[in-house]
Amino acid sequence: MEDGAKRVRTYLGGQLVADTVRPKLVWEGRPYPAYYFPGGDVRMELLAPSGRGDTSAELGEATCFDVAGGGQVAEGAARSYPESPVEELRDMIRFDWGAMDAWFEEDEEVYVHPRSPYVRVDILASSRRVEVELDGVKVADSSRPRLLFETGLPTRYYVPQVDLRMDLLLPSSTSTRCPYKGTARYWSVGAGGSVFEDVVWTYPTPAPESVKIAGLACFLNEKVDLYVDGVLQERPQSPFS
Repeated sequence: MEDGAKRVRTYLGGQLVADTVRPKLVWEGRPYPAYYFPGGDVRMELLAPSGRGDTSAELGEATCFDVAGGGQVAEGAARSYPESPVEELRDMIRFDWGAMDAWFEEDEEVYVHPRSPYVRVDILASSRRVEVELDGVKVADSSRPRLLFETGLPTRYYVPQVDLRMDLLLPSSTSTRCPYKGTARYWSVGAGGSVFEDVVWTYPTPAPESVKIAGLACFLNEKVDLYVDGVLQERPQSPFS
């Protein structure tokens, strides 16, 4: 747990529910934190006790609230720990990220989860040769990749789409969001008589801090044969394996 330096706001139904410049960042067993708001920075008139709660060994017994805003009700979407053994959290309110409509850090909307102050994303141009094979079929070959280094994840190799076998790519309906990079669009690959689902993605319009990968394609290292300067890379173990 630590003090946050950013102004943080959350909305439901277009209505401001909480607004603070004094957030607490609390890690609850995930690699990213949750935001806790001081009670004085929460519109408590929009919260109603839900009669439900649970107990955390670290935080104590929770009091849960339904949240109303803009004509919507998010049941059990807020909680507090008024008798927590962690004294600093006793007057704090935590909102379930996915139950709220929008979150802002300063004046920029944030998606998926709060950004951890301990995650860094570096995108570097490289002249390494990157080749990708699936079932013995070469799908990509590029000597102008951009390498993305993200804390806690394998190195990702982004290459121009013209360096791919675009004829092997099959459109996918899958789309994911990243709080650091933006919204990704996916493709599957048909090669060697098989279809490899959702192993390629791009960020057509990435977040401003990740603009250097705009329109470039990346393969899921965990599920392809990837060569760098002729050397086959070991498939990494990650949450996406």
